[in-house]
Amino acid sequence: MSPSAALLTSLMLVAGLALIAHAAPRRRSPRLAARLEPYLRGLEPRASRLLDTVEAPLIPVPVLDRLLRPMLDEGGQWVGRCLGGTPTVARRLREAGLSENVERFRAEQMLWGLIGFTAGIAVGVAAPLVTRGTSGIAALAGGAVGLLAGVLGRDWRLTRQVERRHARMLEELPALADLICLAVTAGEAPRNAIERVVARAHGELSRELGLLLADLGAGTSFLAALERLAARVPVPQVVRFVDGLVVAVERGTPLADVLRAQASDVREQRKRDLIEAGGRREVYMLVPVVFMLLPVVVLFALYPGLFTLVQIAR
Repeated sequence: MSPSAALLTSLMLVAGLALIAHAAPRRRSPRLAARLEPYLRGLEPRASRLLDTVEAPLIPVPVLDRLLRPMLDEGGQWVGRCLGGTPTVARRLREAGLSENVERFRAEQMLWGLIGFTAGIAVGVAAPLVTRGTSGIAALAGGAVGLLAGVLGRDWRLTRQVERRHARMLEELPALADLICLAVTAGEAPRNAIERVVARAHGELSRELGLLLADLGAGTSFLAALERLAARVPVPQVVRFVDGLVVAVERGTPLADVLRAQASDVREQRKRDLIEAGGRREVYMLVPVVFMLLPVVVLFALYPGLFTLVQIAR
């Protein structure tokens, strides 16, 4: 057996023994909730079944999900203690349109870390075999790098989800502003106009406007509900749109003109962003030309002369 395979086998044995020792009943003292649960069973109020939500499993295979879920939950708690920032993660989950379940997100980070750890171990074991080496440190280094890359990769994916959702909101904002403007021009009140638009629109921003209507239905004032909308969606254009509505309602400014101006400003900003993105793409297009095509052209141009000089030198 090669040293790398022996090291990997030893690591798996140590990890298995550590899991068995951790799960032993003598090593695991019962918590207060577990001790009081037999005496309080049946006394807790039953929630309505209409409020029950089915949580999707972390792993598509049910058997693996039941086996690995406790370990993923404990690993997620360890990741949370190491990284911290629970309020920030909850805010980013809310901005991404996901449930504010920080524990599940930490468990997903641990799952991605385990996948990266396995891939890193495999690469670290395969690399010395390909290069005919016997170093087992590559396996440990690959596993550590894979674990860190998996944990940070899930965080990066959450950031990308937030950015994509904000981009979809910016695409919907001009159309929704125009529709609300048409409804207000036709004589509808701001709340009725938003209700009419939300009933016929489908998208991320329309869902946020639906939450605005839910706040209004719960008894919140219109201005306070708008401020909550601006806090939930920290996109500068949406915040500016909400501020325009607040100013129009407070000072009696014609709401239709404000909405029309807001939609025009968002479209102009969108055009400027597209022009800037096009300029960056032009620079990116030069990368394969400069680093791939140009060296080949230079090589084809210089190789005959270099070959001739070598023949003359001989």
